Amino acid sequence: MIYFIADTHFSQDNIRLYENRPFGTATEMDHALVQRWNDRVNPEDEVYVLGDFGADEQEAILLGQLNGRKYLVKGNHDVRSNQYYRDCGFEEVYDYPIIIKDFWILSHEPLYVNTNMPYANLFGHVHNSPLFKTYSNQHYCVSVERINYTPISFDEIVLAIQKKD
Repeated sequence: MIYFIADTHFSQDNIRLYENRPFGTATEMDHALVQRWNDRVNPEDEVYVLGDFGADEQEAILLGQLNGRKYLVKGNHDVRSNQYYRDCGFEEVYDYPIIIKDFWILSHEPLYVNTNMPYANLFGHVHNSPLFKTYSNQHYCVSVERINYTPISFDEIVLAIQKKD
């Protein structure tokens, strides 16, 4: 199975406060994110992290606690080298958006797509901003605040978009 998540910001207390996340401390947030991830994702599953994974000093430790084969599409807070993130445990790391299944553009920031384009965009970055809908016919936001701090499956995304019609 394929899952998506963005903006985990592991161990970053400032994002917990800034986004009003429902956790008392960064440690409590990390624990909840790891537990929710592992309750959902099996070791053989693939997880695309669409940017802003976490704090540098904790990345390798936290990544090793998470189930699945993990891929990172770098976000604005993922400033280390691609090799650094591979050494932490990501299978692959991408500096730019990628396309999967010939249709789905995976990016950190939302991309412009319209009904004349043969693509849909999965993204993060906007957290809970009211300026962006969670999903439409051609996009889905996988920021943790919008997906209950739990990776969301590709099938769930497709179903939500199909019901939108």
